[in-house]
Amino acid sequence: MKYIRTADSRGKANFGWLDSKHSFSFGSYYDAEHMGVSNLRVINDDVVAPGQGFSTHGHQNMEIISYVINGALEHKDSTGNVYTVPAGEIQRMSAGKGIMHSEYNASKQDDVNFLQIWIQPNVVDIEPEYEQIKVPEGKGVTPLVNPNGEQGALRINADATIDRLQLDAGETHVLDNSGRVGYLHVVKGQLVADDVEFGAGDAFALSAEEATELAITADVEALWFNLPAA
Repeated sequence: MKYIRTADSRGKANFGWLDSKHSFSFGSYYDAEHMGVSNLRVINDDVVAPGQGFSTHGHQNMEIISYVINGALEHKDSTGNVYTVPAGEIQRMSAGKGIMHSEYNASKQDDVNFLQIWIQPNVVDIEPEYEQIKVPEGKGVTPLVNPNGEQGALRINADATIDRLQLDAGETHVLDNSGRVGYLHVVKGQLVADDVEFGAGDAFALSAEEATELAITADVEALWFNLPAA
């Protein structure tokens, strides 16, 4: 493994209403050794208090994915989209030439926990886009995001795919990124790869020359990113 990122080594930001863990440099958190992997630039593990959220702010030329783990996220943007994204659904916003949006916890009683993911696009200054899908139930590998929206996935304006892995304790699974860079982020559960133990919030990258086998020690939910090598 060329890169390991443990959950407890991530950058931290706590504003009371928001408790965020940054896998890569973001906002006031900067670490030259953790600037992203390939065109994957942000994974923020955000917990937002009931009724709180991110007020209206702008983005440009970035593919932004929200993967809701628990609770529900309320989304509004300057193109007129108003949606609620509950756990079990995923959204993709292409900021393109510029968009304003807000994100709030849709509940007045419960926290919302979601992963905020940013991937650099391969086209710039396009019209902003929004898309949201329910993630199908099921074990194994489920496509979430890919360039052509294949197999029911969200479409993304980037050279990247994201799959969800749901694997049971006792199973094994081979990660082979086919000459590209791979990145695995564990959402829930525990696994062993290359004799290293990984749990919720931990992650690792594989170079284009690497493959590895996962040994699942507690039921796992994880995101597997397939990214360009150069």
